[in-house]
Amino acid sequence: VQLQASGGGLVQPGGSLRLSCAASGSIIRVNYMGWYRQAPGKQRELVATVSNGGSTNYADSVKGRFTISRDSAKKSVYLQMSSPKPEDTAVYYCNADVFTSGWRQGVYWGQGTQVTVSS
Repeated sequence: VQLQASGGGLVQPGGSLRLSCAASGSIIRVNYMGWYRQAPGKQRELVATVSNGGSTNYADSVKGRFTISRDSAKKSVYLQMSSPKPEDTAVYYCNADVFTSGWRQGVYWGQGTQVTVSS
């Protein structure tokens, strides 16, 4: 199973940016998918998750500004970042809880994409 994240870059405060992540491999079913981030010198933290049924969960720090969504047919998850702040600067990682062939369950991580919020 591989997760390929894309869409990071430099964005101005108050702008917008959209991150994408696609899962591939011998996946029978994708359960939840999510985004985490890690700023320099800090631990990795949850940003948002979305379940197979579409239920979402957000960190308090991004509620009302970021929106997570998924396309189950494409095994993809997206993070729309609106009105980002400098403190949102971090490496963003996508992850997915999936069932692979033989109904083995596992959690997989993407490679990370850098997001820098600066004017």
